[in-house]
Formats: sequence, structure tokens, C-alpha cells
Amino acid sequence: MPCPPSEPTPWAAGLTVAALVAALTAVGVYAFGAALAQVHPLLSLAVNVVAVGGIAPTVWRWRTRPVTRWVLAGASTGVALAWIGLLFSV
Repeated sequence: MPCPPSEPTPWAAGLTVAALVAALTAVGVYAFGAALAQVHPLLSLAVNVVAVGGIAPTVWRWRTRPVTRWVLAGASTGVALAWIGLLFSV
């Protein structure tokens, strides 16, 4: 169980980390998904679903850790943004 924080939450630093991770993740997932969609759109969908399904248990366990929660929030947002971009571009 996570302990209650003894210091205030570093919102500025955390949101900056989350935004940078979101941007990098979105670009990577979008580029990879678009390349796979050129081969076959269902291949892109299948690879993305399998990748997210595989990483989901780890993300769920790490979501309350003080530093990794910002990285995970950014990565989750980046994946969601990339999937929305892929839906509209493919």
C-alpha cells in the first residue's frame, strides 16, 4: 500500500514530465501505427491492442508510485492521442 505523501505534490514538474512523455509517446505510436497501417490496417490495430494489453497490468501496479505516475500518465495520454490521430488519418 502506498504511504500518504509527506511532501506536497510537485505539480509543475510532474505535468511537465507528463507532457513531454505524452508528446514522445504520441509521435512514436502514431508513426509505428501509420507504417503498419500501410501494410494492413488490421495489422496496425492488432499490434496496438496486443501491446497495450500486455503493458496494462504493469501500468496498473505502478500507477501510485510517486515518480512513475507522471510518466505513466503521459504515456497513457500519448497512446490515446496517437490512436485518435490514427483513426482520423488512416
